[in-house]
Amino acid sequence: MSDSYLTASSAVPGGVQGPPAALPPQPSGPERKTGPSGALSIGWVRVLLGLLVPALILALWQLVSVQGVFSAVQLPSPGAVLSSAVDLLERGELGTHIAISTQRVLTGFAAGAALGLALGALLGLSRLADVLLGPLFGAIRAVPSLALVPLLILWMGIGEDSKVTLITIGAFFPVFTTVSLALRHVDKNLVEAARAFGLNGIRLLTTVQLPAVVPAVFSGLRLALAQSWLFLVAAELIASSMGLGFLLTDSQNNGRTDRMFLAIVLLAVIGKTTDALLGLAEKWAVKKWA
Repeated sequence: MSDSYLTASSAVPGGVQGPPAALPPQPSGPERKTGPSGALSIGWVRVLLGLLVPALILALWQLVSVQGVFSAVQLPSPGAVLSSAVDLLERGELGTHIAISTQRVLTGFAAGAALGLALGALLGLSRLADVLLGPLFGAIRAVPSLALVPLLILWMGIGEDSKVTLITIGAFFPVFTTVSLALRHVDKNLVEAARAFGLNGIRLLTTVQLPAVVPAVFSGLRLALAQSWLFLVAAELIASSMGLGFLLTDSQNNGRTDRMFLAIVLLAVIGKTTDALLGLAEKWAVKKWA
């Protein structure tokens, strides 16, 4: 028996050494992800898979239209909807509808998100404010949006102020609720450590507490943006003459189903685009602060 074997045997209990354990391979370069989960992390793969179901729906829509399952009034073909879009573009109306609606949504969303962030932080950090204002905001949140339309017309008239205010209300509550609840659950040890370093008040909020709830804040912002597009149609019922919501209701009154479908498709596409842009901002903010 060799001396090397005796030396190795004495290193383990009983003097018996089993076969050497296989060491995991050390990658020489960046580790490549394989399998379905790895493929789903690739950007262009996610985009293609995300377009798959809409493409299938579009193909089914075209097939149903060709087969005559529904009349052209009930379900216009994708080609008819595209033709209506081209017609409105040539008249210079479609771009105006899109621009006005987008402006209203972004303005109301910005105002509602700012108010929701401020008041949500107030109620999330102050038990007294929560006791005083919590029931009031809960009651207002339960009021349907359409119920506020006559009141807004009475107070603000039929101009832009009433429309933007209704969208602001729709954007306010998702941010307010999310921020207030998230701030109540910030790690108390983290807050106490920050106070030990002399952080208080606004500095404590902006340096420690808000960064700790960045994912929750952006969840509220994305819900608020979706809610803003939902409230847009209700807002443009207030004696509006332009906008995608007006295009939708005006097409219904005139029996232009192709334009109705065009307005719905545009609301879906633009809403998803703005949500995707906010999602990019969320990734940047989480990487920077969370």
